[in-house]
Amino acid sequence: MRLELTDAQETFRGSVREFAQTRVAPRAAAIDAENRFPHDLVREAGARGLMGVTIPTADGGGGRDYVSYALAVEEIARASATLAVILAVNNSLVAELVAAFGQPHQRAAWLRRLATGDALGAFALSEPDAGTDAGQQRTTAVREGNGYRITGRKVWVANAEAADVMVVFAATTPDIGGRGVSAFLVPADADGVRAGGVVDSLGVRGLGCRPITLDEVHVGEDARVGPEGDGFRIALWALDGGRVAIAAQALGIGQAAFHVALAHAQRRHTFGRPIGRYQGVQWMLADMATELEAARMLTYRAAAAKDTQERCTTEAAMAKVYASEAAHRAADRAMQIFAAEGYRRGSTAERLVRDVRATEIYQGTSEVQRMVIAASEIAQVQP
Repeated sequence: MRLELTDAQETFRGSVREFAQTRVAPRAAAIDAENRFPHDLVREAGARGLMGVTIPTADGGGGRDYVSYALAVEEIARASATLAVILAVNNSLVAELVAAFGQPHQRAAWLRRLATGDALGAFALSEPDAGTDAGQQRTTAVREGNGYRITGRKVWVANAEAADVMVVFAATTPDIGGRGVSAFLVPADADGVRAGGVVDSLGVRGLGCRPITLDEVHVGEDARVGPEGDGFRIALWALDGGRVAIAAQALGIGQAAFHVALAHAQRRHTFGRPIGRYQGVQWMLADMATELEAARMLTYRAAAAKDTQERCTTEAAMAKVYASEAAHRAADRAMQIFAAEGYRRGSTAERLVRDVRATEIYQGTSEVQRMVIAASEIAQVQP
């Protein structure tokens, strides 16, 4: 059993780390404070192959494995949780979905643009009454002539501020749950699409999250992704990869918290010696390091499973729930080590605490991940 990264993975991680530390990290505090979408950094990320890491090179992507993708998200998240999610949505929830399920003309129109950063994708699944229970879509797509008329409202649409295209999920056969949901590729500037104001969120600010209203938006049948009624299955497939990415994002945030806490523990003196010499602080640092390393193993295992298995639902759920909660604990301990300085608005520790909290909520709450894991374990012992 080998746990080492390949030379190619190490080299790729190094290049992403250089970009993250030199270009992204200096901007992270301002992105958070101003709640401003980082258009220029997204373009730079696209030029570096980070908008379509796993997309085949023939389609403009990096053609890399999922472990490399997880490494990239982790490194970006250490610098900016916001940019990490922007990339994760475009990669996992839009570009990979189009690559796997898109019709040939959809791939020709969008895949290369998404993979190179010439276009940005958004994922419109959540609704005011359909979050965790995402199969209960109130947005409808009614057959009309040779297409559909889509009406409804989506919330928490990440990347919506700058998106060129959205994957929109709507009920084509209402009242039968997930089996009646279909997926559509809808240009963000289509007639009838209206974006609300940018969400003033606690953390991961600058993500361009907006509610989207679809007011009788007409699309042709060629806008549908996959067969009618297959949308919820497609969404769950995409969320497998998305949850691997969020685990990697959480890991990056947790690692950032550990490093700033470690540096502070060496620098800060009380009673004539660094606070890192005190056992109470040492134990917090030891727990942070150990839990983050365990989260890293689960995350990389889930990423490898995404490459080698038809589905990685359970592995992704395990990685996401453990990494997000380990990173939350790491950020909380970092604030404790900084004490009053960490509690100050605008400190790095304070920003990391706010950013990490979202990783336990979006793309499936921790409770949902535990339901997924338990269902998988129970299924394995059924007679």
